[in-house]
Amino acid sequence: MQNAMSSTTDRYNWIKRHYVVRALEAVQDLIVISLCIGLFSFMVIQLREMVLSLLPPLAFTAVTADILFLLILVELFRLLIIYLQEQRVSIGVAVEVSIVSILREVIVRGVLETPWTQIAASCAFLLVLGMLLVIRVWLPPTFEGIDPEQVLSARRTRELAVAAAIEEEMTDVPTRTNHHANHHRELEQPQF
Repeated sequence: MQNAMSSTTDRYNWIKRHYVVRALEAVQDLIVISLCIGLFSFMVIQLREMVLSLLPPLAFTAVTADILFLLILVELFRLLIIYLQEQRVSIGVAVEVSIVSILREVIVRGVLETPWTQIAASCAFLLVLGMLLVIRVWLPPTFEGIDPEQVLSARRTRELAVAAAIEEEMTDVPTRTNHHANHHRELEQPQF
């Protein structure tokens, strides 16, 4: 009686927890959708500013800064879309946004006007981000419905099952050999 009662309570708590998690995920998706709409509106405004900056007199650094800033906004928008589709933050896109942001700052300020310490720090940061992009290729896909720990656990379980089957086969071989030998002897004995 007590066991059935605790089982029902556990099931009820799991159902409540499941609904709470789903509600929180829905709220989070609404927040991300709001961010997407706001970012898209801001991109339209920035595009208008960029078109106006193309009118004479043409300021090359301002146009370049606007174009790079628009590219950063597009990448951030893509990051939000990936999050909505796959419920994850894409490491590659986040690193790409960071790289373009750093390059934008260096281009807008100008390499010659920027102190050498900031240039060295930017280069070191770009090197680290580049290594992150390279390392990301070798990392197992933790999303897309694949859990590496679960895959490794299943693989280990299969290996243990195969090893157990081989061991059982090896211990079963002498028994079968003795059985065949006894059966062979019975056939050789003359029957009266």
